[in-house]
Amino acid sequence: MTASPKYPSRRPRNLPALLYAALAGILAAGTVLAAAELAGSFFTARARPLIALGSAFIDFTPLWLKNFAVETFGTNDKAALFAGMALTIAVLAACAGILAHRRWGLGVAAVLIMGAVIVACVVTRAGASPVDAIPTVLGTAVGIGVLRGLIRRTPAAESGESGGGRPPAPLRNRPTRRGFFTAAGLTVIAGTAAAAGGRAIAAARNTTASFRAALKLPAAADPARALPAGLQSPVAGVTPWLTSNADFYRIDTALSLPEIDAETWELRIHGMVEEEVRINFAELLDSPLVERHLTLTCVSNPLGGDLAGTAKWLGLPVRELLARARPAADADMVLSTSVDGFSASTPLEVLQDDRDALLAVGMNGEPLPPVHGYPVRMVVPGLYGFVSATKWIVDMEVTRFDAQTAYWTDRGWAQKAPVKTMARVEVPASFARVPAGPVDVGGTAWSQQRGITGVEVSIDNGDWQPAVLAAEASVDTWRQWSFRTDDLSSGNHTVRARATDPQDGVQTGARADTVPDGASGWQSVQFMVE
Repeated sequence: MTASPKYPSRRPRNLPALLYAALAGILAAGTVLAAAELAGSFFTARARPLIALGSAFIDFTPLWLKNFAVETFGTNDKAALFAGMALTIAVLAACAGILAHRRWGLGVAAVLIMGAVIVACVVTRAGASPVDAIPTVLGTAVGIGVLRGLIRRTPAAESGESGGGRPPAPLRNRPTRRGFFTAAGLTVIAGTAAAAGGRAIAAARNTTASFRAALKLPAAADPARALPAGLQSPVAGVTPWLTSNADFYRIDTALSLPEIDAETWELRIHGMVEEEVRINFAELLDSPLVERHLTLTCVSNPLGGDLAGTAKWLGLPVRELLARARPAADADMVLSTSVDGFSASTPLEVLQDDRDALLAVGMNGEPLPPVHGYPVRMVVPGLYGFVSATKWIVDMEVTRFDAQTAYWTDRGWAQKAPVKTMARVEVPASFARVPAGPVDVGGTAWSQQRGITGVEVSIDNGDWQPAVLAAEASVDTWRQWSFRTDDLSSGNHTVRARATDPQDGVQTGARADTVPDGASGWQSVQFMVE
């Protein structure tokens, strides 16, 4: 049916033109970022606007949304946040395009505001300088030119409006859809080429990978003890006891891996100390390094989560450098800072006792992978990573908890976060289907600095029964376990596990969220016997 002349359609007559204008705004915003990315490849990594904008986006993302991203997407949390940022930019850019179509001056102002926001994100990054804003300024100028060209080619609305407050052009000179989409396509091609070229140039100028590939780590002055036999649970499917570098979890705030020249890297220890200490990479490698197997755990790890791993670390005990600095008697915290501005607050006493808190340079027999902190990171057993495991570390300030705060404590997480005792059920997996009869159950438990002395299993909420513990490498590494059930009938079943440590006893069954100091409770896994 067609609309009656008496009741004409209420659809805005200029809607198609506004859609073209919105697309023009989105393409112009993409051009701003692509052109700035290309220009930024000739500057330091801090000048790259997309990463600066993404870092600021993460910093201003509400805590609940960050926690949701980590718990929902795990190690893919950054991709999810990037997607959210891209959607936000697209919506704002579309609005800028519509403004430019209606009033060109307003559209220009919107693009300039966008450029100013990106400039602010760039120059406020750790270690940035005003010069690093140049690529974004150039990209903004290019974006305005692209927006102007696309708006001029926006097909006129049905009413004859040509956009930008201009009268309709003569019929033979009016923009067409073909002309607009041709210009849009060329813009996409040019922007894609600029972004790809910028990344290629930046990669070619980055010498981190070649230096790391040629780096030969020294032998440990104090090598790791030989691992005992029987560390691995006999149950098929339980995670490997030693986590490979490729499989080791990654949770941090860096959207782009810092490009650090190890030859110029230096760590500064200062603050409430009698003597400021500086050490470079060559001096660190020449120090008496120790080698230890240590399990690290992320505070964002939910019950049964995989944000934990064990590796063999090579590094210098932090207490040795602190001994050289001689902290003041009333100091109680060390604020460690990454090259990208991330910070962690670690109790001073933890870094001075006899635990193996390391400035690590090696992981599983090779230099630290870039994603795990190359060239130097902190590794502290017994604490969650957000208060101890600073990657790409460049600064350590001896201070007090009542005088300084760190990245995550500013966002509502705990100041001190010892790792909680935890047992994880890995086999059977959730909702797995297993054949009738006895069922093999297996998993991993950890309680760094205390050790695991027992694991118990409950089937279908029945009595707790002891599991068989695998061998223990040390109190600072996780411990695997196994259990075989009696014959189980067909249907749904549930298995729970809880661990015991010699200091705090049986793992608490009280459920707690990851915020502010780590999850707690007994994991429950449902499976089906066929």
